[in-house]
Amino acid sequence: MKRLVILMLMWIAPFAMKADVIDDIASAIRAGNAKEISKYFADQVDLKVLDQENIYSRAQAEMIIKDFFVKHPVKGFVLVHRSVPKNDSRYAIGTLDTSTGTYRVHYQIKTAGGKHSIMQFRIENNNE
Repeated sequence: MKRLVILMLMWIAPFAMKADVIDDIASAIRAGNAKEISKYFADQVDLKVLDQENIYSRAQAEMIIKDFFVKHPVKGFVLVHRSVPKNDSRYAIGTLDTSTGTYRVHYQIKTAGGKHSIMQFRIENNNE
């Protein structure tokens, strides 16, 4: 019986320990790491950072996020809501605390072929 329990735990453990993509992105936001966030960007991402909004390439979006983090150093990030996976799409909403104020962050992720891609990423003033 012990052997069966151990075998079951060995089979389940890798799945239980695998971090969720939403949490991975949240960790990158907490660190103010635009390069790590950009690893998840789709080739074209719908990006809004305060008043700057457009569809950008992965590289352009990374530079815009990096610039935001330089001007607004991160103090903390808390996930407030995450959706359940539906039709290979998920989203998360969080509160970003920076040295210049508090912002709402929203990101939408699409999963295709086992790859997670941020399709939309938004940093907005808390009152929008």
